[in-house]
Amino acid sequence: MGNFKILDCTLRDGGYINNFKFGNSTIKDIISKLTSANTDIIECGFLKSNFFDKDCTLYGSVEYIKDFISPKKDNTIYVAMIAYGDISNEEICICDESSIDGIRLTFHQDQIDNAFKFGKELMKKNYKVFMQPVGTTAYTDDELIDLVDRVNDINPFAFYMVDTLGSMFNKDLIEMFNLIDKRLNAGIRVGFHSHNNLQMSFSNAIQMLSIETDREIIIDSSVFGMGRGAGNLCTELIMKYINQRLENRYDVVPVLEIFDEHINKILLNYKWGYSLPYFIASMNNCHPNYATHLTNKQTISIKEINYILSSMCEKKKNIYDKQYIEDLYISFQKHNVDDSCVLDEFKRSIIDRDILLLAPGKSISREKEKVIDYCKKNNSIVIAVNFIPKDLKLDYLFISNHKRIKNLGEISEIKNNIKNIIITSNLTEKKLDNCMVINYSDYLNEDPIISDNGGLMLINLLCKLNIKSVSLAGFDGFSVNSLDNYYNPEYMNSTEYNSLFDKTKAIANKLHNLSNSIEIKFLTESRYEKFN
Repeated sequence: MGNFKILDCTLRDGGYINNFKFGNSTIKDIISKLTSANTDIIECGFLKSNFFDKDCTLYGSVEYIKDFISPKKDNTIYVAMIAYGDISNEEICICDESSIDGIRLTFHQDQIDNAFKFGKELMKKNYKVFMQPVGTTAYTDDELIDLVDRVNDINPFAFYMVDTLGSMFNKDLIEMFNLIDKRLNAGIRVGFHSHNNLQMSFSNAIQMLSIETDREIIIDSSVFGMGRGAGNLCTELIMKYINQRLENRYDVVPVLEIFDEHINKILLNYKWGYSLPYFIASMNNCHPNYATHLTNKQTISIKEINYILSSMCEKKKNIYDKQYIEDLYISFQKHNVDDSCVLDEFKRSIIDRDILLLAPGKSISREKEKVIDYCKKNNSIVIAVNFIPKDLKLDYLFISNHKRIKNLGEISEIKNNIKNIIITSNLTEKKLDNCMVINYSDYLNEDPIISDNGGLMLINLLCKLNIKSVSLAGFDGFSVNSLDNYYNPEYMNSTEYNSLFDKTKAIANKLHNLSNSIEIKFLTESRYEKFN
């Protein structure tokens, strides 16, 4: 036994979770504890041109990493990753063993020629070079064989199988390894980097360790599986398995201390692990950002997200293209109608009236009496966006959201309580008897993250009608604590922290821009005001 190594990538892959901001003392302590645990290879972070921040695991030079790993331990390999194009060869000093020993070079399929030239230059500087193609599962057998031949030509320290989409099962892993193993030079190690979209990382790692081969195997992992989305193989799990089933090599206690003292604090503000969007992405063999982009919109169902992903062009699946998925989404939603008559009717009923728009933020219940008093005092036209509030009389209900309409019930039932319903044309498969249908695509916003935000679409509509002013209640903005976002828990969604912040900022910016065309007044407390 002993023909394997564990590479911990907490400070690199885990950095996607907290924007690499671990803190100076935490970075040092994690590396120190991983060293004490006898971790074979420790990845310290990314090398990135002109980036110098003592609290981040993005480093502008090899020399900058030196202080984080001193004193080095014999038999431990310290590495950093370069995403090809992030830093030049001239910025990498010769390896003198005082800093990192190796560099993991990751590259896309259209970067192969230049990446291999770069890899050769790094090898000339005495670094152990790990050639790590993004999304190995996307390569055909012939393409993978050609890639292996290129690897043999430069003979690096290691070559990697990378399950970027988290879609591999044991059988897939064995088939890919056998294909590579037959052609790869004997001295080149084979690494395996998995993503846990299908909860297969641990099983696949065990499978990898059970393969009968003289070749040295490298298994990537991170503490508590810390990594973007569904996360990675857990370092503590694979170390425990090896100690119990193969040989007693690692001290797991320092790894548990890393979780207890550092990772657990990060978990209070960020999350990773099994998630439905990442599963759906894996099921459709596409980049997980496509699924999270659609999920974060909070407008369409899982079934509809799966339909959109299944319609993607094969060539687009592996590398995330934000505009492409946004175009697919808009295309899926678009059902053009002529709404000129509807607009005329709507304008006649609201012109020269005080208009109050209601959104389902918690302030709608917290400041309910204030809202009721305002409506009475101003004889307001009250329009709710994608929800029906309790104890507040509505003049209009505006519906633009597939998911919300399911919470509201059948249109026919809603019509019994609310006379005037405005519905966007993306919902035309619903029963629309006596509803006012407006053209969905005419009221969209430019920023994809808020392209069809219901509140903004309604304000866009009011601007088109030359309405001079509008008041807002329940437009609270998004908190990172999902429990604080809606007065009704049924409206809660699983949305990434960064998306919530970005969405709040984007809506605030859009409201600020709209205020040049229509006066916007916040009746209840709102985070959107704080951005301007």
